Amino acid sequence: MSDEKKPNVWEGFKAFLMRGNVIDLAVAVVIGAAFTNIVNSVVKGVIDPLVGAFGTQNLDGYTSCFKGPCVDGQGIEILWGSVLSATLSFLIVAAIVYFLLVLPMSKHLSRKADQEAARAGTQEVIEVSELEVLKEIRDALVAQRGLGHTEP
Repeated sequence: MSDEKKPNVWEGFKAFLMRGNVIDLAVAVVIGAAFTNIVNSVVKGVIDPLVGAFGTQNLDGYTSCFKGPCVDGQGIEILWGSVLSATLSFLIVAAIVYFLLVLPMSKHLSRKADQEAARAGTQEVIEVSELEVLKEIRDALVAQRGLGHTEP
C-alpha cells in the first residue's frame, strides 16, 4: 500500500468553488437574472403599451392562424406576438450590455494597450540611446587603442 493521500472529494469540490472564475460566473448569473426582471418590466410597462397604441397592449395577444380556423383547439395558431416580445427584450438587453458594458470596457482596454505600447516605445528608445552611447564609447576606445599602437 502506498502512503500517498488520495485527493478528498470534498477538498476538490471546495477548490473548484473557490476558483475565481466560478465565483465570477455565479455573480454574473445572479446579476443577469435580476437584470432580466428589469428588462421584462421595461418591455411590459413601456414597449408593450407603445406597440399597443396600434393594437392591443398585450403582445402575446398577437396571433395568426396558419391552417384552418383557430377556434376550439382546431387550426394551427402562430404566436408571433410572444416572439416579438422576446425579440424586443433581447434587443434591449443586447443594446444595454453593449453600450453600458462592452463599449466602455473596450475603450478602456484600448487606452490601456496604447499606454502600454507608449511605455514600451519609450523603453525601446532608452535602450537604443544607451546602445548608441555604448557604441560611441567602444569606438572611442578602439580609436584610442589604435592611436596608442601607432605612436611610439
